[in-house]
Amino acid sequence: MRRCRPRSLSRRVPRPRGALLMTALLALGAGMLSPPPSAAASAPATTAAATTVTAASADDYCADQCSDILPPGANGNATLAGILAHRTLGTRPKHSSDQLGPYTDLVAGYPSLTDASLAEFFNDASFGVPEDQVESVTRPREDVTITRDKKTGVPHIQGTTREGTEFGAGYAAAQDRLWLMDLFRHIGRGELTPFAGGAAGNQGLEQQFWPQAPYTEADLQAQIDRIAASGERGAQAMADSRAYLDGINAYIEKAKKGRYFPGEYVLTGHVDAITNIGTIEKFELTDMVALASVVGALFGGGGGGEVQSAIALLAAQEKYGTEKGTAVWEAFRQRNDPEAVLTLHDGESFPYAGKPENARGTALPDPGSVTAEPLVYDREGTAVKDAETPVEAPAHLRKLRNLHDDGVLPADLFAKPHGMSNALMVSGAHTASGNPVAVFGPQTGYFAPQLLMLQELQGPGISARGASFAGVGMYVQLGRGQDYAWSATSAGQDITDTYAVELCEPDGSAPTKDSSHYRNGGACEPMEKLEKRNAWKPSLADSTARGSYRMQVFRTDYGIVTHRATVDGKPVAFTSLRSTYRHEAESIIGFQMFNDPGYVTDAKSFQRAAEHVNYTFNWFYADSRDTAYFNSGSNPVRAGGVDASLPVKAEEAYEWREFDPGPNTAAYTPADEHPQSVNQDYYISWNNKQAEDYTSAGFGDGSVHRGDLLDARVKRLTERGGVTRASLTRVMAEAGVTDLRGEAVLPELLKVLRSGAVSDPAAAEAVQRLESWAAGGAQRKETKAGSRTYAHAEAIRTMDAWWPLLVEAQFAPGLGDALYDAFRAKLPLDESPSASHGATGGHAGSAFLAGWWSYVDKDLRAVLGEPVAGGLEEEFCGGGDLSACREVLLTTLTRAAATPATEVYPGDEDCEPGDQWCSDAIIHRPVGGITHPVVHWQNRPTYQQVVEFPRHR
Repeated sequence: MRRCRPRSLSRRVPRPRGALLMTALLALGAGMLSPPPSAAASAPATTAAATTVTAASADDYCADQCSDILPPGANGNATLAGILAHRTLGTRPKHSSDQLGPYTDLVAGYPSLTDASLAEFFNDASFGVPEDQVESVTRPREDVTITRDKKTGVPHIQGTTREGTEFGAGYAAAQDRLWLMDLFRHIGRGELTPFAGGAAGNQGLEQQFWPQAPYTEADLQAQIDRIAASGERGAQAMADSRAYLDGINAYIEKAKKGRYFPGEYVLTGHVDAITNIGTIEKFELTDMVALASVVGALFGGGGGGEVQSAIALLAAQEKYGTEKGTAVWEAFRQRNDPEAVLTLHDGESFPYAGKPENARGTALPDPGSVTAEPLVYDREGTAVKDAETPVEAPAHLRKLRNLHDDGVLPADLFAKPHGMSNALMVSGAHTASGNPVAVFGPQTGYFAPQLLMLQELQGPGISARGASFAGVGMYVQLGRGQDYAWSATSAGQDITDTYAVELCEPDGSAPTKDSSHYRNGGACEPMEKLEKRNAWKPSLADSTARGSYRMQVFRTDYGIVTHRATVDGKPVAFTSLRSTYRHEAESIIGFQMFNDPGYVTDAKSFQRAAEHVNYTFNWFYADSRDTAYFNSGSNPVRAGGVDASLPVKAEEAYEWREFDPGPNTAAYTPADEHPQSVNQDYYISWNNKQAEDYTSAGFGDGSVHRGDLLDARVKRLTERGGVTRASLTRVMAEAGVTDLRGEAVLPELLKVLRSGAVSDPAAAEAVQRLESWAAGGAQRKETKAGSRTYAHAEAIRTMDAWWPLLVEAQFAPGLGDALYDAFRAKLPLDESPSASHGATGGHAGSAFLAGWWSYVDKDLRAVLGEPVAGGLEEEFCGGGDLSACREVLLTTLTRAAATPATEVYPGDEDCEPGDQWCSDAIIHRPVGGITHPVVHWQNRPTYQQVVEFPRHR
């Protein structure tokens, strides 16, 4: 029976043109056989390993106590020959998949983990490469050396000049991630389909991203100009970026001439395999801004969605009346829930974006009047002509389309919450050594190749090792310096507001919802219309018929139009305004400081550096003496009385303070008003609420959050004392295989069920199985390593089937269909590991970020008569009657227990129906020609560090 299989690049058989197919096959006898320089000592500009970079190449105070890992491997490029060999023989380029094994093995290995055995699951993150571990040395120019180690192939870049260091960083990045970088610059420009093909997923992805940052070339250049004019550090950042781009472009030129560039360029028709005719476009500074805007949209934004919040509020008021409906909406909004887990748990308050006592300027749409702004126009497509239709491709090429039917990345990658990272830090007062211990890292999803890449940078004013997003790696963004380490989690505080701009007609006639002019300071001004026309044609790897379409958005001084409606009978356009809009690239200054050993010398200087990052991140820092935390982001200062959770009138009285629409600048909250701390006993973050009164941007941040899985464990560990790197890693790994519902909500469900006798045999058996699972830790983990069968598999299947049934039965009758659906639109019911709606699609690892767990928990405790802080205003389960509630749970549980696994886990292109383990499993989504094995689920950062510095400068 077929089980999990590696994700193919296409389920449909592409029909490449005969000539292109022949060129691809003939290329096997041409220069395309050459492996990329990152994996071959014979590549140009590479010398023998006699010249080495040793561990003493830079000051390193970690004494072998810094470790990290990033799967699947350092090498993310493959030639056409490498891709064909992978598809026919199952081989993979060297260092493309060698980190996946140790990363996965932690699932089975964490219970017995010791400091000594950490090396089985993490790599040494010391600076430099020991002489006997040097695999290759490349000198792309005289003032820089790129040394790669035998174990991982990570580039260690040593420059004698700063320009050379950055040139080497760009050169190494292109060696490892050229194709991925090219994809993302086209995503950033809203031009993915012309570059990568017209698959529906590619269209969906560019349609999700481009409206958030529909920049013209002038807009992109303006960001560069602002940075360059922002002082000495800005000028240095631009010089570093130019040198970095020079390195990328130097590699492109050499790889093109030597025919060892990524094979995807042939498969997508950009380069002819035989003649080598074709173009790999060089990178420009504006491409860096486009790339930065993608990273910012994915991981560093926050807020928005006020139109949907308003629709939910109107539904609540329709159901309960204005006063009671507003109270119910606030209860489900949970913007400052007293039971929410906090990163800063010492009681200090950081008020931001809270509920105003008397709201002013709120612009609620008239019920039923909201329509989404259309984006796509003039869609058309033509079939490939018969004369151009080739013979059937051989079997090994049928699935070789790197741009599979769903597109290169999830089509809704930018439409979902992206809190996907975690951090655990314990101060030296509670560790065995007396030095702080940190286990932290970002969760960026699982892709092949990975969106992040590892590097070490050593040069004048730069000394760091760690991860950077491919294409913007002029600095290490998350990693370690000489005597400190840092990481981040997505914070997501509210920096995006919705304005209701009044529509008008320039001739004075009555406006309609379709009007393209708006009131701005009393004048009737035209909206700026921005368009993006995209077309694509068939290629060897993408047999999609020719097609084209046009995207169109309207831009105002108050942001991009997202919806049309009426407010008090007057037509309006709702716009979205983000404080980082037009400013995504400016965070480069903060990252530059992180890499500068002359700037970051202690916790306080790190916090000052973090102030220069305008993305919404939680930053964590550890050295041999201190731990520290700082929440970054351009938090706009709102006008008094404005409710940030709802749309507001586009009038001067309700604008951000000191708002200047041209460059989109405003007054921002000062650094001392951002949540921050030094040497709290411990810190945890899993994209949870930061501090008291720091209002959560979205719904559902209440009594049950996945951050609780970390907080409870680290608190117990800290209270016992003697914390080590291994013990802190163990609690992270344990939380990473624990079902949040099973640990935090199931006990309350069982209390209700056991409040009376369970007489039905099927229900009684289901209850016993759930009790046994809960007593065993509510984990989703194999019976033994490699079994691909979960312990307590039936209990897990029952919970997966039960949750949506019980939530609907518990809340829909009381809320009514309209309000229930409105709340579901704001917060999904669940995000189990097997769900396909995770932040980066199915099989994404990250789970339990967004769901109704707090609502279920609070309601059940209320029905049980237990104390509840921040209750839901109503008791929903069984109308508040315990006996009736118990009947609701029993009825839905019985249905769930009888639901076959094939329905709970319906299967997909990777898994057979009913395969529970595979439905959860992590699958690296290919964005190129190489795939990777399916691996065990774990809810864990993609890149992760384990650090404990024994000394300080």
